[in-house]
Amino acid sequence: MAVLLSGSALSKSFGARVLFENLSLSLSERDCTGLIGPNGSGKTTLMEILAGRGAPGAGVRALRKQTSLAYVPQDSLFGPDDTVGSVLTEALSGLNLEEQEKTARKEMMLGRAGFEATVTPAAALSGGWRKRLAIAAALVTSPDVLLLDEPTNHLDLEGILWLEGAIRDVNACLVITHDRYFLENVATQMVEVNSIYPQSTFQVKGNYSEFLERREEFLEAQAKQQDSLATKVRREVEWLRRGPKARTGKSRARIDAAGRLIGELSAVTARSRMATAKIDFTASDRKTKRLIEAEGIGKTLGGRRLFQNLNLTLAPGVRVGLVGANGSGKTTLLKILEGAVVPDEGTVQRADRLQIVSFAQDRGTHLDLEVSLRRTLCPEGDSVIYRGRPIHVAGWAKRFLFRDEHLEMPVSRLSGGERARVMIARLMLAPADVLLLDEPTNDLDIPTLEVLEDSLLEFSGAVMLVSHDRYLLDRVSTVVIGLDGGEGGIFADYSQWEAARNEQPPLKSTAKERLPALEERPKRKLGYLEQREWDRMEANILEAEQELAARHRELQDAASDAKRSMELYEELQRVQRRVEGLYERWAELEAKVAR
Repeated sequence: MAVLLSGSALSKSFGARVLFENLSLSLSERDCTGLIGPNGSGKTTLMEILAGRGAPGAGVRALRKQTSLAYVPQDSLFGPDDTVGSVLTEALSGLNLEEQEKTARKEMMLGRAGFEATVTPAAALSGGWRKRLAIAAALVTSPDVLLLDEPTNHLDLEGILWLEGAIRDVNACLVITHDRYFLENVATQMVEVNSIYPQSTFQVKGNYSEFLERREEFLEAQAKQQDSLATKVRREVEWLRRGPKARTGKSRARIDAAGRLIGELSAVTARSRMATAKIDFTASDRKTKRLIEAEGIGKTLGGRRLFQNLNLTLAPGVRVGLVGANGSGKTTLLKILEGAVVPDEGTVQRADRLQIVSFAQDRGTHLDLEVSLRRTLCPEGDSVIYRGRPIHVAGWAKRFLFRDEHLEMPVSRLSGGERARVMIARLMLAPADVLLLDEPTNDLDIPTLEVLEDSLLEFSGAVMLVSHDRYLLDRVSTVVIGLDGGEGGIFADYSQWEAARNEQPPLKSTAKERLPALEERPKRKLGYLEQREWDRMEANILEAEQELAARHRELQDAASDAKRSMELYEELQRVQRRVEGLYERWAELEAKVAR
């Protein structure tokens, strides 16, 4: 496959801070490369360099001649006079095409992207539809290379599925995203930008689960290398301390070699440090059976009914995933439960002195962007109070991966993921009976997402979560409510909701009626790879047992051939050990699921 876009030996720094060094990657025909990495590792900077919108500190970026490229940045910005139609018209204006073909492309893209009116002002669209419009404007040009920075942010689940289908028709694509199911479904190559790797990246041909497997192997090998180097360094340090009796050429060479070993160990040790945010919401441990109870609530906005006759009970241990198209009323429902919005019909009862902690989707309205990080985390004094004890603001900031030099920086200079961590840091200080979380995962890197998931699983109160992260919904939710303009369907998980949405009417039971069953439902404690292993376990055991039965038959048929019998017996023993190992692993995973 021909290489369309490449970066060779790229380096980039901001002041004394090095983002990446000697980084190389390439994008070939039919590649869909997923680009991941911790917040602040330089993913967006790297993509801007590859898009030709930024210059590297060192290295070369190359785009094959006569190759067209489209770039969709993280923030979708449009002018006050832009409409849906004018944005697509402007995108096509630079192409050497007949007007008739431009019109045909525009109409086709409007239909595929789901836009009904071309005169709708772009500024009036929701965040999800603005993102769709920006992606549609890139796709309508039929680029050879498409670069997407966090395209799934603000897209609803319908939009994510549309995007998955749309980029399969693109010749080559590079996408920054933390949506693990999206990467699983579309990526043919994975690249992680992270300082723990030599040359700043780790690259794997394959999708996200294949990347995780290869990365685990790499990190295990690096740990073994670190142990081996540490042993050698200890031996050389002991020799140096004794002091060679003669400064011969041989001893000087050994001293130099010891210095190189110490340097190599230092580099490997530095790379092996992987910091993750420490997220742990403070539950009030309230024993009230029903924290929030909604009966027959409904709401209409702008003449459009969002939901009606919706019954819902939130109790300790219940974690509700709220799904539906953009504009279906998910945020409105959270505000009704919180008490910020009054329903048109029905009633909402809250337990006395109920403590609710909310995470708003629009972080800008809850963060003063001109205030320093120090004062945002700690408005007064130098310490915050967490679970009854004071913690210095610098220590609290480090818990969320902020360095000392960040403290005096205005919030406006933080990335989207860093602002999300600031919001979470503030929420963790307040004891809560109920967490109402509206798109908390936007911009968070995958390690932080995993910590957030674990924290929600351990939270003893009630959780209501709006998210388009399908994996998080599947792992965390004890029940999923799908809003569709009616009473809302109640489902066991996201996958069941998606299947029902496509094939049959939603279930008409209510969360209130399902409360006992929800309280008995076990916490889901499996990580991404473990969940995939659990899903395939039954089929793997069946396959291994069939192989074992086949070996038994072969051994019986070869009874007269001693040499062949011995070979088959050894093979039978190997398969037997595999079957036993699978059953042991099944028991381990089952214990985790039921914990």
